[in-house]
Amino acid sequence: MTSEHPLDIVIFGLAITSAWGNGHATTYRALVRGLARRGHRVRFFERNMPWYADNRDLPKPRYCDVQLYSNLEELERRFPDAGRADLVILGSYVPEGKLVAEWLLPRASGLTAFYDIDTPVTIAKLERDECEYLAPALVPRFDLYLSFAGGPILQRLQNQFGARRARPLYCSVEPCDYFPVPGAVKRYDLGYLGTYSVDRQPALERMLLEPARRWSDGAFCVAGAQYPKSMIWPANVARAEHLVPAAHPGFYNHQRLTLNVTRADMVASGHAPSVRLFEAAACGVPIITDEWRGLQDFFAPDREILVAHSTQDVLACLRNIDSEQLQRIATLARLRVLAHHTADRRAAELEAYVWEAATPQAELRPSRRSDPKPDALTVTV
Repeated sequence: MTSEHPLDIVIFGLAITSAWGNGHATTYRALVRGLARRGHRVRFFERNMPWYADNRDLPKPRYCDVQLYSNLEELERRFPDAGRADLVILGSYVPEGKLVAEWLLPRASGLTAFYDIDTPVTIAKLERDECEYLAPALVPRFDLYLSFAGGPILQRLQNQFGARRARPLYCSVEPCDYFPVPGAVKRYDLGYLGTYSVDRQPALERMLLEPARRWSDGAFCVAGAQYPKSMIWPANVARAEHLVPAAHPGFYNHQRLTLNVTRADMVASGHAPSVRLFEAAACGVPIITDEWRGLQDFFAPDREILVAHSTQDVLACLRNIDSEQLQRIATLARLRVLAHHTADRRAAELEAYVWEAATPQAELRPSRRSDPKPDALTVTV
C-alpha cells in the first residue's frame, strides 16, 4: 500500500548501516523499509563511528540513501541543505545530538521531529542534566516528539518538558524477515539476545544464568556484545559475541523459549516494548519476560507471553509447560504482532502524525490513538 502524498524525509539517527552493539539499526531499518514501500523518499544521515565501520552489515540499504559524516564540520560543509525536506527527524543517542539539533532546526523547511528510541532513559538524563544528545530547551522546538514508550510518559513530555505533540512510535518487525522455520532443531531450552547493560545484568543473572546453574541438563545461549571479559559463564550457556540481524531469525528458531529482559528505566516507566519481543514473537517462539507496566497492552500475560519474577518461575516455565501449550502461546503472540506491530503499521502511524501536525487546528491537541489492547483481536488456534 502506498501513500497518496509521498514525503521527502531526512533522518539523523545513531545507526542504520551497523547493528553492532545497538538496537537502533534494526528499528530504523524496519521503519524506513515501511516508509519506502509507501512511496516516501528517505535520506539517512549517520555519524561514521569506528566501531560501526568495523562491523557494517548493511552499508548500502536499497530502500534509502545513506550519507555518512565524520564530524559536524563535515556535515555543515557537505550537506548545507540537509534540512530541506517535508519531515526532518533527529534520533536519540546521535553523537553531539544537541549541536546537530541547533544546526538542523533553523534549516528545516518542513516539519521536525525528535525520535526517542530511549524515552525513559532520556527523561532520567534530562532531569539529572546529563543528557548528551538532547537538552530540555530543545524539546519544545520540535513539531513532534516520537516516543518508543507510551502511556503516562507522553503526557509528562508535554506537561513537564513542553513537547508540542508527544506521540508513541514503538519499534516494529519485518514479517518477511522474521517468521517460524518449520522443523527447526531446538538446540537451546532458553536463549537471550541483547547487548550487555549494567542495569539489565541482575535480571539476566536471575532469569537465565542462575537457571542454567541449577539445571545442568538444560541448554542455554546468550548472544550480544560488550559483556565483561571477566564474566564466568555456566558451562551449559553457549555464547555468541555478536549476531548480525540476518542471523536473528535462525537464533530465535533454534530456541524452545526465548527471554526478554528490560532496562531498569524502561521497567520504571513501563509501556516500552523491546524490539526483541516483536522479533521473537514473529518467529513463533514463546517468550518469557520480566514484568513491566503496560505489558498487557501488547501481549496478554499467560495467554500470549509468560511472565517470570524469579529463577524458580523460569525453571517452572522450562520444565512444566508442555510443548502444545507453548505452541499455542507462541502462535497467539505472533498473530498479535502481525496485526499491530509490523513496519508497515509503524510507517502508516508516522504518516498520520505528520498529517496531524501539518493541520493548524491540531496544534497541542492530544492524540486520540490508543495502544492496541490484547482483546482487540479474536483468533482461533
